[in-house]
Amino acid sequence: MARTRIKLSSINIGKLNEIVEAIKDISNRSGIVIRGPVPLPTKKLKVTTRKSPCGNGKATFDRFEMRIHKRLIDLPSDERVLHGIMRMPIPKEVNVEIEMIE
Repeated sequence: MARTRIKLSSINIGKLNEIVEAIKDISNRSGIVIRGPVPLPTKKLKVTTRKSPCGNGKATFDRFEMRIHKRLIDLPSDERVLHGIMRMPIPKEVNVEIEMIE
Protein backbone atom coordinates (compact mmCIF):
# COMPACT_ATOMS: atom_id res chain seq x y z
CA MET A 1 0.00 0.00 0.00
CA ALA A 2 1.27 3.48 -0.85
CA ARG A 3 2.26 5.71 2.05
CA THR A 4 2.79 9.42 2.41
CA ARG A 5 5.78 10.86 4.25
CA ILE A 6 5.57 14.40 5.56
CA LYS A 7 8.83 16.13 6.56
CA LEU A 8 8.49 19.28 8.64
CA SER A 9 11.33 21.63 9.60
CA SER A 10 11.42 25.01 11.32
CA ILE A 11 13.51 27.27 13.50
CA ASN A 12 10.40 28.02 15.61
CA ILE A 13 9.58 24.92 17.71
CA GLY A 14 6.20 26.32 18.81
CA LYS A 15 4.88 26.77 15.26
CA LEU A 16 6.25 23.36 14.28
CA ASN A 17 4.40 21.65 17.14
CA GLU A 18 1.16 23.48 16.23
CA ILE A 19 1.32 22.14 12.66
CA VAL A 20 2.10 18.61 13.91
CA GLU A 21 -0.91 18.72 16.25
CA ALA A 22 -3.15 19.95 13.43
CA ILE A 23 -2.02 17.06 11.18
CA LYS A 24 -2.68 14.60 14.03
CA ASP A 25 -6.18 16.06 14.54
CA ILE A 26 -7.03 15.78 10.84
CA SER A 27 -5.89 12.14 10.71
CA ASN A 28 -7.69 11.21 13.96
CA ARG A 29 -10.98 12.73 12.73
CA SER A 30 -10.80 10.63 9.57
CA GLY A 31 -9.82 7.44 11.46
CA ILE A 32 -6.34 7.00 9.99
CA VAL A 33 -3.47 5.69 12.10
CA ILE A 34 -0.26 7.67 11.65
CA ARG A 35 3.34 6.94 12.59
CA GLY A 36 5.01 9.78 14.32
CA PRO A 37 5.75 12.54 14.74
CA VAL A 38 9.31 11.26 14.90
CA PRO A 39 11.70 13.96 16.16
CA LEU A 40 14.81 14.01 13.99
CA PRO A 41 18.12 15.42 15.27
CA THR A 42 18.20 19.19 15.67
CA LYS A 43 20.73 20.92 13.45
CA LYS A 44 22.68 23.68 15.21
CA LEU A 45 24.27 26.41 13.10
CA LYS A 46 26.83 28.41 15.12
CA VAL A 47 28.62 31.67 14.24
CA THR A 48 31.25 33.33 16.45
CA THR A 49 32.25 36.96 15.78
CA ARG A 50 34.44 39.55 17.53
CA LYS A 51 32.58 42.30 19.36
CA SER A 52 35.07 45.02 18.48
CA PRO A 53 34.51 46.41 14.97
CA CYS A 54 38.13 47.54 14.49
CA GLY A 55 39.86 44.45 15.89
CA ASN A 56 41.70 46.32 18.65
CA GLY A 57 40.96 45.96 22.32
CA LYS A 58 39.94 42.91 24.30
CA ALA A 59 39.34 39.62 22.58
CA THR A 60 35.62 39.38 23.36
CA PHE A 61 33.31 37.40 21.15
CA ASP A 62 29.59 37.17 20.36
CA ARG A 63 28.23 33.69 19.82
CA PHE A 64 25.09 33.25 17.73
CA GLU A 65 23.21 29.99 17.22
CA MET A 66 20.27 28.95 15.05
CA ARG A 67 18.54 25.63 15.68
CA ILE A 68 16.58 23.82 12.97
CA HIS A 69 14.03 21.39 14.42
CA LYS A 70 12.67 18.54 12.27
CA ARG A 71 9.73 16.12 12.49
CA LEU A 72 8.75 13.14 10.33
CA ILE A 73 5.20 11.77 9.93
CA ASP A 74 4.18 8.66 7.95
CA LEU A 75 0.55 7.99 7.08
CA PRO A 76 -1.40 5.91 4.56
CA SER A 77 -2.23 7.64 1.29
CA ASP A 78 -5.80 8.81 1.71
CA GLU A 79 -7.08 11.52 -0.58
CA ARG A 80 -9.38 13.12 2.01
CA VAL A 81 -6.62 13.45 4.61
CA LEU A 82 -4.04 14.80 2.14
CA HIS A 83 -6.55 17.34 0.84
CA GLY A 84 -7.18 18.53 4.40
CA ILE A 85 -3.45 18.78 5.14
CA MET A 86 -2.76 20.75 1.96
CA ARG A 87 -5.55 23.22 2.75
CA MET A 88 -4.11 24.01 6.20
CA PRO A 89 -2.67 27.50 6.68
CA ILE A 90 1.07 27.02 7.20
CA PRO A 91 3.25 29.84 8.60
CA LYS A 92 6.30 31.07 6.72
CA GLU A 93 8.65 29.69 9.39
CA VAL A 94 7.62 26.07 8.75
CA ASN A 95 8.94 24.14 5.74
CA VAL A 96 6.74 21.18 4.66
CA GLU A 97 7.71 18.43 2.21
CA ILE A 98 5.14 15.80 1.19
CA GLU A 99 6.50 12.66 -0.48
CA MET A 100 4.71 9.55 -1.77
CA ILE A 101 6.58 6.31 -0.98
CA GLU A 102 5.81 2.63 -1.52
